[in-house]
Amino acid sequence: MRVRAITAAVLIAGLGAVGVAIAAEEGTHEARSALMKKVGGAAGAMTAIAKGEKPYDADAVKVALTTISETAKVFPDQFKPGTETGDKAASPKIWEDHADFKARAEKLSADAEKVLAQLPADAAGVGGALKTLGGNCGGCHEKYRIKTE
Repeated sequence: MRVRAITAAVLIAGLGAVGVAIAAEEGTHEARSALMKKVGGAAGAMTAIAKGEKPYDADAVKVALTTISETAKVFPDQFKPGTETGDKAASPKIWEDHADFKARAEKLSADAEKVLAQLPADAAGVGGALKTLGGNCGGCHEKYRIKTE
C-alpha cells in the first residue's frame, strides 16, 4: 500500500512538471496534444481496471481522476484568440463558441471531481465512471475536433 501512495505522489509531482513545460509553449498544437495525451493516459489507466486487465487500485483511480479534472481546467486556456492557426485538429468552432467549449471542459472537470469524491470501489464502478467521463469527451470531440489522418 505504501508503494502505491509513493507512486501516486510521484505521478502527481510529474504532472506539475509537465504543466510547467506546457506553459512555455502555450497555445500550440504540441501543448494541446500533450494535455490530451495526459487525459488519454488517465482514461487508459481506468479502462484497464474496468476491463479487468489490471487489478482495482484506488490510488491509480484517484491519480487518473485528478489528472482528468486538473487537465480539463487548463485545457481551454490553450485556445486563446490568436491561436487559431497551425492546429489542423482544432475546429474553428472552438473560437466561435469559446464559452460552450470552456463549459464542456468545466463539466468534464466537475464530473471527474464528483467521481473522485465518491470513489468507485471496484472495476464495475470505474467502468460506470468512464461512461460519464467518456460522454463528455466524445461530445466535445464531435463538435470541436477535426479528424486528421
